[in-house]
Amino acid sequence: MKKARTQTTPKTVAQYIAQLPPAVRPTFRQLRAAVRSAAPGAAETISYRIPAIRHKGKVLVWFAAFSDHCSLFPTAAVVAAFKNDLKGFPYSKGTVHFPLDRPLPVAVIRRMVKARVAQSAGRKRP
Repeated sequence: MKKARTQTTPKTVAQYIAQLPPAVRPTFRQLRAAVRSAAPGAAETISYRIPAIRHKGKVLVWFAAFSDHCSLFPTAAVVAAFKNDLKGFPYSKGTVHFPLDRPLPVAVIRRMVKARVAQSAGRKRP
């Protein structure tokens, strides 16, 4: 017998936030604000059950919250380009983890999202 799901799949970012534990919400909202400010004109959506921003039909980045961190998924090329700026933060090929017990590097996040916007438009990193 399958275990019943306690949460429904969110259809909007507001629904996604409502399902987060209260302790995670402030950091997630800060991450969301940084992402949105770096991609004016992009629309929020839910993709793969997590928030994302989409521009001209393309998902630019995904972002999500977990029990002990928030994550940004800006593509492997963007993570590689910013690896020196991410010292002290766990990251993998296409994901960066921001632990809840550390200040969020808002300026770096904005630059990463701007780089992804430029990459998507076919330009070099800003």
